[in-house]
Amino acid sequence: MNSLEEKKQAFGRLLEIMDELREKCPWDKKQTLESLRYLTIEETYELGDAILDNDLEEIKKEIGDIMLHMVFYAKIGSEKGAFDIADALNAQCEKLIHRHPHIYGDTEVANEEEVKQNWEKLKLKEGKNKSVLGGVPKSLPAMVKASRIQEKARGVGFDWEEAGQVWGKVEEEMNEFKAATEGGNQAEVEGEFGDLLFSLINFARFKNIDPEAALERTNKKFIQRFQFLEAGAKADGKSLSEMSLEEMDTYWEKAKKA
Repeated sequence: MNSLEEKKQAFGRLLEIMDELREKCPWDKKQTLESLRYLTIEETYELGDAILDNDLEEIKKEIGDIMLHMVFYAKIGSEKGAFDIADALNAQCEKLIHRHPHIYGDTEVANEEEVKQNWEKLKLKEGKNKSVLGGVPKSLPAMVKASRIQEKARGVGFDWEEAGQVWGKVEEEMNEFKAATEGGNQAEVEGEFGDLLFSLINFARFKNIDPEAALERTNKKFIQRFQFLEAGAKADGKSLSEMSLEEMDTYWEKAKKA
């Protein structure tokens, strides 16, 4: 692995390249904070894919892509006279020191849970958020947002005590959802479905399951099996649109064993 000095040199090299590209490259010169935003979101999802695939080489590549974006934003910030990369990094360092009094101060903690609780209390004292839930980005995907909301609430002690209680809530919501589907009111059905998903995500948290990652793995598994089905049918000269469900199920069972 590289030494600290080599890491500093690599970061400095990226900063120098960014300066040069911003000055000389027509595409880089044209970019704004707004134009980079959707590209950054895309790169973040690509990093997420690499993590789920446990592809360390791809993770390295995506970290580099995201780091470039962070340097790019800082470069634009410096051009506006607002901040530069040093300002952003120093602010982060100060925040980390302030929010880790058990490392940089005299606060004592017994476990990870107390660290999280202290973190949320310090954020409220800083006045950044008027609500414990104020720091949850509005644009997060709904499933990720639900997880973050629940984690934030737990940070100040608003939570179930054990998984069994949460599972009871899941069963309660399932029954209410079932009753709503029988009633036929679409708005009520959707509302109860949302409640059911929220309770399932809560239960997943108690079982140390990342619901977003778990669902994405299931998505990938379905895609792989469906593509196996398509390939098998094509090899046998069949068209999916002309096959019965029973015929397709035969290939599906084969895909599960593949």
